[in-house]
Amino acid sequence: MDRDYGRYRERDRGGRDYDRDRGGRDHDRDRDFRGHHDRDSRDSRDGGGRGRDGDRDRDRDRDVGYGGDRNDWNDRSDRNGRNESDPHFKRRRLNFNRSVRDDGGGGGGGSSSRNGRFDRGRPPRDDYSSRSATPRGDRNRRDATPTQEEFGATGEEGVSAEDEKALDRDWYTGDEFGHTFGDEDHNPFGSYDDTSWADKERQEQQMLEKKTGRFDRVNPRTLQKQKDVDAWETNRMLTSGVAQRRDMGADFGDDEEATRVHLLVHNLRPPFLDGKTIFTKQLEPVPAVRDFQSDMAVFSRKGSKVVRERRQQRERQRAAKDATNAAGTTLGNLMGVRGDNDDDSALPLAGEEEEAKKSKSGAHPDAAGAKGSNKFAEHMKKNEGASSFSQSKSLREQREYLPAFAVREDLMRVIRDNQVIIVVGETGSGKTTQLTQFLYEDGYGHVGMIGCTQPRRVAAMSVAKRVSEEMEVKLGSTVGYAIRFEDCTSKDTVIKYVTDGVLLRESLNEPDLDRYSCIIMDEAHERALNTDVLLGLFKKILQRRRDIKLIVTSATMNSKRFADFFGGAPEFVIPGRTFPVDVMFHRTPVEDYVDQAVQQVLAIHVSMGPGDILVFMTGQEDVEVTCELVRERLDTLKDPPKLSILPMYSQMPADLQAKIFDKAAPGVRKCIVATNIAETSLTVDGIMYVVDPGYSKLKVYNPRMGMDTLQITPISQANSSQRSGRAGRTGPGKAFRLFTEKAFKDELYLQTIPEIQRTNLSNTILLIKSLGVKDLLDFDFMDPPPQDTITTSLFDLWALGSLDNLGELTSLGRKMNAFPMDPPLAKLLIMAETYRCSEEMVTIVSMLSVPNVFYRPKERQEESDAAREKFFVPESDHLTYLHVYTQWKANGYLDSWCTRHFLHAKSLRRAKEVREQLVDIMKMQKMPMTSCGTDWDVLRKCICSGYYHQAAKVRGIGEYINLRTSVTVQLHPTSALYGLGFLPDYVVYHELILTSKEYMSTVTAVDPRWLAELGGVFYSVKEKGYSAREKRVIETDFNRRMEIESQMARDKLRQDEQRRAEAEREARAVQQSADAGSGTIIGGGSGAHSGAGGAAAKKIVVHGAVRKPVAKKRGRGF
Repeated sequence: MDRDYGRYRERDRGGRDYDRDRGGRDHDRDRDFRGHHDRDSRDSRDGGGRGRDGDRDRDRDRDVGYGGDRNDWNDRSDRNGRNESDPHFKRRRLNFNRSVRDDGGGGGGGSSSRNGRFDRGRPPRDDYSSRSATPRGDRNRRDATPTQEEFGATGEEGVSAEDEKALDRDWYTGDEFGHTFGDEDHNPFGSYDDTSWADKERQEQQMLEKKTGRFDRVNPRTLQKQKDVDAWETNRMLTSGVAQRRDMGADFGDDEEATRVHLLVHNLRPPFLDGKTIFTKQLEPVPAVRDFQSDMAVFSRKGSKVVRERRQQRERQRAAKDATNAAGTTLGNLMGVRGDNDDDSALPLAGEEEEAKKSKSGAHPDAAGAKGSNKFAEHMKKNEGASSFSQSKSLREQREYLPAFAVREDLMRVIRDNQVIIVVGETGSGKTTQLTQFLYEDGYGHVGMIGCTQPRRVAAMSVAKRVSEEMEVKLGSTVGYAIRFEDCTSKDTVIKYVTDGVLLRESLNEPDLDRYSCIIMDEAHERALNTDVLLGLFKKILQRRRDIKLIVTSATMNSKRFADFFGGAPEFVIPGRTFPVDVMFHRTPVEDYVDQAVQQVLAIHVSMGPGDILVFMTGQEDVEVTCELVRERLDTLKDPPKLSILPMYSQMPADLQAKIFDKAAPGVRKCIVATNIAETSLTVDGIMYVVDPGYSKLKVYNPRMGMDTLQITPISQANSSQRSGRAGRTGPGKAFRLFTEKAFKDELYLQTIPEIQRTNLSNTILLIKSLGVKDLLDFDFMDPPPQDTITTSLFDLWALGSLDNLGELTSLGRKMNAFPMDPPLAKLLIMAETYRCSEEMVTIVSMLSVPNVFYRPKERQEESDAAREKFFVPESDHLTYLHVYTQWKANGYLDSWCTRHFLHAKSLRRAKEVREQLVDIMKMQKMPMTSCGTDWDVLRKCICSGYYHQAAKVRGIGEYINLRTSVTVQLHPTSALYGLGFLPDYVVYHELILTSKEYMSTVTAVDPRWLAELGGVFYSVKEKGYSAREKRVIETDFNRRMEIESQMARDKLRQDEQRRAEAEREARAVQQSADAGSGTIIGGGSGAHSGAGGAAAKKIVVHGAVRKPVAKKRGRGF
């Protein structure tokens, strides 16, 4: 239509405002294409914050022609006139190889260099990739590949010593398989303030509303009326000849909709999950709380009000400080304003000076060619975390002081006389450290290793260190430990501390654990997932091996259950020093448990006799807020007694944890605020008062989201009794329970729900299947998992291809078991062999197996965010991790390079160690190491092959919806895909993390056709004219075909079993004939009645000339 049409409309009908109407008509078209010409919000920040770099970006874009006419914004041809449809057209690709120079030609994928910088170009695509498959940000963005000039910034302060320790704690105290649960201890987004990101999201929303006009706020009826009026006016003017229609060109055509691919999602299930098969004795799900409508359950879901208020107050203070802080800005630099951390002596030296000093001393890992080890054994200080008692006594005196040492002879006599024994003892009795030494001194180490399992990695390492010091041997020689990705043992190791998950994987190669002469299952009362599986395995191993000893250690809470599980095994109680405890319940339900606990602490401190106080809280944030409130309210009192407030949680440094064991000064009372780590894991002398709110954090599986989350839930009666017992260790004490006696009886479980009944079992079931267990109903669980949990886990394994339509393990599933990680990551490594990208994929998987590599200090968040964006690869967060590792490798694995670019050098070194171990496993599996170079599409397709069951489709601005579960998930602002201006239609993600919203972690854009190709069970491409009836027909045919294949497979298995049984009968008949010929034993009856089918047959023993029938004794058997 003619361009004068708009001016004509302005003059028509008395100057009526038609711009608004014209805007409404063009609104849909502009909305479809706004992703191609909107400036990215981050570009404005980068351009303004980086000065000349931003100008250089604009100059480059002006040279290329991206900033000109609107027709250029959607140009799909390159500058040489080649079009994407040309089969010889090759996209410019990111060059990860720093040794290849980009000089306009040759081998770096065709990238051109301008002023020492790379032009990113557009991302590569598959031959049939749609425009919607690959995100294309504004071309004014910074390059995706930072060059050495960008990486050559001046040295800055590095990671603080405290953050280094926190990183170690995240690594050693985290989940065995590296899962993140979204709490303040495990959340990788924890350093990112939700309020600041919410403000940025709000600003971007406002910008989009400005660009798209005001019609988003008009109701649909009015908007449709305006569109009808526009269509009528257009028709009138075209009919009268006032306006003429003209071809608007391809740029304004609806080519986006023409090439957009839509997927159909099929809700299909394998035949073995048809609901007819029972996999467990626990048919009903086990809820996390006893009564969801009870007062304690409601209060736990609401959380503490004072904690929320304190969190909001901190966020407001931080925002006000950031708004008024001039440090780091241009004005601040001119005025000489220095940041808070400029004079912090705790920070390491910056840049090359630190590098030179550490290299001279030989202590820096760079000096050894990046071979510095991150093993716990080489970095743990000898006396770190030592209390005053341990520092004043020798190791021999400390051993003799333990209660277990006093009953050594009685304990060893019981162990010699029994194959299984249950050892019951309170925390601090010496079970963990002394039992292994007793067995070693008694000679059990001569015939095999003495193994001791721990539910946590940090416990396995620290206990091994302690025992090595007591035995005066080097850690890793006679005494060692083994955790996932870290083995500190040798051929001389006799005492081995392992996590239960490591021992479970050892049972794959050694079903009977022949290398061990004795196994100690420590902390069994915690009922960890792998512990329960090991208990079921040991019940079978003990039947096959009569020479192995099993010792199960437990607290007093549920020792009888273990004894009954092993057929009445004897219990040996290590006597402890206990005193009576007076338990007092609250009169009314307590809504805010933190506020009430603070009041109770002050009441005890002011009005009760001497004695230290122990307060239990749910997590680190609750602990810190409680300490702050006690301190603040104590200061408001007039001349209060002295109180030493000490926090205690697992993420604290060991030296600070040790302070709680030190005796307080005369006239000073200690108040220890701790998580449930103080419930069974440690004992503090002097505790006379216990304040128990009645809550703890519990890992619970959320089937709706398909993830494990940490929830605040009421504790069990056994846990409450255990907490109360902490007050009776050194004298009579009092326990204050902040809940009513009625709630204790009616709202709390008797025992804590075992982890196996409230967590995802995909890993466990895959392992059990690999051990040869065909029917899960036959596996001896102490507490069977719920049917729904097993069904969900079996479905996930079937979706990944680990199980066939009969529920049997496939060859892919057997290969996946060789890798000590979650099934999706293991499948990535296996599929990398098919796509010939093993080198790159093993790097990505190793980066996903370590804590977050990006460092974001609170005082320099903007700088760290800018440094992080340099590494962004717009297609994928997985490729961003690959880019980080490749650049680190290209820069010689230098710590100073990590310091300058806000990266955790320790995490990268751990990723390097994990990568080396994974490469060794792949070589053992005879999987060749191949590389795909810079072909991103191959990498993204391989990533899709492992995550197609976790795919999501775009729904709104930064919002997606899971294709299978229809759960709304968010794209986190830290993702490389966030803020591109054009969101990909389909993505896959590594896992979900629940904070204020359900965020996707580590996202990659994929082509929908890849999902249909790789996940054909779930997805298919929707063609034109496709109806719902055809979808039902396809699903019906698929189900019928799957049932036929399953029936054929079952018939084949039945025939194989029949042939095997016939072969066994024939072999038995031949053997019986041979025995009869030798005159020893004669089998009665014909071959048809002999062997397994000869139940009526009798054995006849020959005594000279007389034959006497021998009656077969019937026994229970196993």
